[in-house]
Amino acid sequence: MIDRVEWADLPVDLRAAVESRAGTVTSADTVAEGLNCTTALALQTAHGGRLFFKGVRHTDEAGMTALHCEERINPTVRGISPTIRYRFDAAGWAALAFVYIDGRHADLGPGSTDLPAVAATIQRMHDLRIPDFPIPQFADRLMKFCSPGDAEHLAGDHLLHTDTNPHNIMIDNRGGDASVVDWAMPAIGPSWVDPAYTAVRLMECGQSPADALAWLDGFTSWRQASEHAVRVFVEATCRHWVATVGDRDAEPSNTRFRHLLDYDRTATTRRSASKRRLQQPL
Repeated sequence: MIDRVEWADLPVDLRAAVESRAGTVTSADTVAEGLNCTTALALQTAHGGRLFFKGVRHTDEAGMTALHCEERINPTVRGISPTIRYRFDAAGWAALAFVYIDGRHADLGPGSTDLPAVAATIQRMHDLRIPDFPIPQFADRLMKFCSPGDAEHLAGDHLLHTDTNPHNIMIDNRGGDASVVDWAMPAIGPSWVDPAYTAVRLMECGQSPADALAWLDGFTSWRQASEHAVRVFVEATCRHWVATVGDRDAEPSNTRFRHLLDYDRTATTRRSASKRRLQQPL
């Protein structure tokens, strides 16, 4: 978490720009989670209703890049992520106001009833189109941590979120549907990557490796993933974390990623063959 700028501490001109379009702000509650913005607020407005407002200073180069990416990708992920209602640029700040989700962060822990909704939304993400602006290749992100020639196994043609942690998955209080928010670091790659990342998050939230892999088994994209490609993904990710935080601090996360290699693809093949036989006419 990072220190947030409260509504009252934002520049007067930025607050005036918000109220000129959305109406008087009658309440502003700080949202603590997330790393890609300097201010994150749940606003109640007179005309725009409830909004999720996030913004960064123009001088925050990384934050501006992330916010601009979210703005450009929003039409593509509509129905998966909340729609942007307003855009603001004032007093040295850029900000977006999204339709507010009346809900809570997903529970990915043992016994959670959110997992079917999470799986359904991630499955729908497989069908997202590729935006008409440049998106980084997932293989390029891990290239320097791959053995020579291995990065090509992480190539793909699907839009990925790549950060499906529980704070980026919202469960609607009304229907229980899941939304995936904060599309600040998307990539283009294999469709099984987001399910795999999410399974690791399940383990991080207390699910046993066996239960996380059983959940992951529900994705055709994962069942059909190349064993070598998954190994490249796991080993490169582990090297990345070691380079980022060191061996000791990386080990808990890397242990969870290595459990992805425990998935029994021979059992999947046997199940698929059995299913085909059952479907054949007598």
